[in-house]
Amino acid sequence: MGDVQDLVLHPRILTAAKKAKLQKYEDVLRYSTADLERLTHLSPKDVAHLVREVSEAVRHRTHFATGLQLLLGDCPADLKVKFLSLGCPVLDEFLRGGVVSQGLTEISGESSAGKTQFGLQLCLTVQLPERCGGLGAGAVYICTEDAFPSKRLAQMAQHFPSRGLAPMEVTKSIRFSDQIFVEHTADKDQLSRCITSRLPILLERGVVRLVVIDSIAALFRGEYDSRETARRAKDLQSLGALLRKVSQKYNVPVVCINQVSAVVGDRRGKDNTSSNQKVTPALGLVWSSLVTTRLMVSRTEHSVACPDGSSAVVRRLEVTFSPHLPNTMAYYVVDTQGVKGLR
Repeated sequence: MGDVQDLVLHPRILTAAKKAKLQKYEDVLRYSTADLERLTHLSPKDVAHLVREVSEAVRHRTHFATGLQLLLGDCPADLKVKFLSLGCPVLDEFLRGGVVSQGLTEISGESSAGKTQFGLQLCLTVQLPERCGGLGAGAVYICTEDAFPSKRLAQMAQHFPSRGLAPMEVTKSIRFSDQIFVEHTADKDQLSRCITSRLPILLERGVVRLVVIDSIAALFRGEYDSRETARRAKDLQSLGALLRKVSQKYNVPVVCINQVSAVVGDRRGKDNTSSNQKVTPALGLVWSSLVTTRLMVSRTEHSVACPDGSSAVVRRLEVTFSPHLPNTMAYYVVDTQGVKGLR
């Protein structure tokens, strides 16, 4: 928000606000009238005038639109919801356009299900022009556990122009590997510093329009013991709020790759030795409440033949919950070119 010192107010009020360290509009609006009188030592009349001017400034700076205006696209640019292509027409049709530009999109699944493949492919498609399903900028890829798969990215980037997502003259003019910024974070504090200080610099310059975190669970599974569940929940909420703020402020998609935990159901075998085992995304309900769209990926027991003669395992992409998508599933494979949906 704006700066209080930029408002047209009596110098006495501005000086009192500065001494009370009320620099931004939100600093004023978070306090009650009584608290502001105590902090600034101003009269009730002056405090009311300060609050009124700040509220009026916020009202003029905030954009509003009806649901119909959002649907028709007849709204301010910062309210328009854009979609980032997954790099596959089949999967884009399944997700009704791709990954939304506002909110957190989670991709969770077991190991080798293809979560990182989605993240890498999104880093390529985001560099395409908007008319081709991209956002016309680079991406930030934050690694929290393994090293960044640069060889796999180079392989996918080499085959990317041949996938026909954009005219050849467009893809040839883009240096895909040069617009992906990689950051390695070892703990949640480093991740928070990256999001609050380093990431906004790239976003404000328009250099990047996508943030991928691989993975979000790695930072929260080992740093806390069983007696620190409350502190972990608080730290998760703080991180989720930061990511949502980044997505909404800059209108960029934030994709968080998540691990899964095993859930053992009731034993149903006749000899009471077998069990029905399923998996659920890690980090529990606290993190789930912060996610906008949750996608789960998994491997099946089937395989199909690829054009190069090799075989690829058929995998499943399922929408667990989303504000604009039904709970359904699609199938895809991962080959040398990347992720491809199956009809």
